[in-house]
Amino acid sequence: MAGLKKIDATATVTWLGWVESREDTLRAEPLEAAEATLDGFPGEDHGGATRPSCSRVLALYPERGTIIRNTRQLSILSAEELAEIATTLDLDVLSPDLLGASLVISGLPDFSHIPPGTRLQAPSGATITVDVENGPCNFPAREIEDTHPGHGKGFKVAAMGKRGVTGWIERAGRIALGDTLTVFIPDQPAWAGA
Repeated sequence: MAGLKKIDATATVTWLGWVESREDTLRAEPLEAAEATLDGFPGEDHGGATRPSCSRVLALYPERGTIIRNTRQLSILSAEELAEIATTLDLDVLSPDLLGASLVISGLPDFSHIPPGTRLQAPSGATITVDVENGPCNFPAREIEDTHPGHGKGFKVAAMGKRGVTGWIERAGRIALGDTLTVFIPDQPAWAGA
């Protein structure tokens, strides 16, 4: 049995971004293309082979700052879910740069709940492995509030189940606007033990 199976659905890259320093701002600078390496997008603040543990993994690593494998090199959002968040926040458009997005894709329904371990492969062969759903936090809310006063405070509730996923680069290569991503999902039944 194959570990991954190609599905008929594809996704299209509609936006790419790069965050220089999260200490300065979460806002991402738009890109036309990225030469992804095994450490993520070169020079991007989320990149690297390892990272210090954070609040999202406290159950595993109670001491914040424990050095762990970086499975959060990329923040991947769905254009469709981003539009739903914008509508809930009473905005015409919610720019992905305010959320520190690495990629925005379109074409995959309920994207934030795509199975962990899914691969998204660009025409160059560059392959992203999906880690887990990215829970909403206050950092994007602050950026939204700065740009759209009165709208940022509702972000966490509006983005619940729609904040996209985190992932890492499994195979290096070019990812560009307009690329069609081939989707491979884990070839296994849902786990009944949860």
